[in-house]
Amino acid sequence: MAHQQTELELQAAQMIPTADEVAGIFAVQTHDHKKSDAQYAHVMDNLGFGIDFTDYMAHATWTEPEGWHNKVIEPYGPLSLDPGSSVLHYGQEVFEGLKAYRHADGSIWTFRPSYNAVRLNYSSGRLAIPELPVDDFLASIVDLIRMDQRWVPEGEGTSLYLRPFIIASESFLGVRAASRYEYVVIASPSGPYFAHGFQPIDVWVDQKYHRAGPGGMGDAKTGGNYAASLLPKIEAHHHGFDEVMFLDAQTNSNVDELGGMNVFIVMADGSVKTPKLTGNILPGGTRSSIIQFLEDERIAVEEATINIDWLVDGLRSGEVKEVFACGTAAVVTAIGRIAGENFDITIPTGDMTRHVYDELTSIQLGKAEDRFGWLYKISE
Repeated sequence: MAHQQTELELQAAQMIPTADEVAGIFAVQTHDHKKSDAQYAHVMDNLGFGIDFTDYMAHATWTEPEGWHNKVIEPYGPLSLDPGSSVLHYGQEVFEGLKAYRHADGSIWTFRPSYNAVRLNYSSGRLAIPELPVDDFLASIVDLIRMDQRWVPEGEGTSLYLRPFIIASESFLGVRAASRYEYVVIASPSGPYFAHGFQPIDVWVDQKYHRAGPGGMGDAKTGGNYAASLLPKIEAHHHGFDEVMFLDAQTNSNVDELGGMNVFIVMADGSVKTPKLTGNILPGGTRSSIIQFLEDERIAVEEATINIDWLVDGLRSGEVKEVFACGTAAVVTAIGRIAGENFDITIPTGDMTRHVYDELTSIQLGKAEDRFGWLYKISE
């Protein structure tokens, strides 16, 4: 059965204004405290992931009488928060992640920013946070990148990683939704998410902990879901694993996702499966893109309940040939080993995983035709 587009995907596919049409919504506050040439060179010659930050950040505030206002591009620096700020006590916050890429001609582009804008509002709705207009989201990205253009690196596997987020900043200790919020976008010049690049990762299937449960926040991009994944990830690292695969909290038997990535399974007949969205799984933009272009290539993709015993049996029998994970930060990562309490299986990296990675990154970097209209031009 062909993929039925979600409401999020349908909204994200609507026409959006160009970068020039939204540019200037965030007023620029220039400053003379940018990183020195030596500091800049050191960062760009030693790209990690999410470690160093640019000269500017975007910032806006929401209050009940005024809505979103005071939209500025300001010097990167600490936020001033009262110790009673709601986010510090009740975790009312949401965030997104997207990248800006420099193409061979020097122009700068980002990938499906409307998807991130719509998903930010979907997450906000779940956490009782006011929506941010899509035009404001786009403008914050455009105005920030145009001020920080020098920080968009060149080279395979590099990008300017963007982290938009909203936090509740009202100071009070009552349990209710806040009446004041801060929207901020910070940017970090980055190399590959995994230091070893496109090398298979080892994954531990956790049957003790869960990142989300039915009726919870599993399909919202909020810090609580990631906080729930940290302890099992630490325990997995102690045993030599790179990531954790979480099972559903209701039956403890079906694959949900990794701590920060969706999962795909490649069958021996060339078809592909991925866990269906149940409300526990984040609807990833990379996941959505992979499904769309695979179906465009006439590759059957099934969104299904993936039982962990079925997956293990399929790997042992050869019915399952490849397993890979995907997300904005890592793009596509082969899973080369999957282990749990009663199994430990090595998985070869196959042609499909490499094809998916090459296809996505080629589009993002302008090396392949953008036949889906995913790229969004920021500047020449």
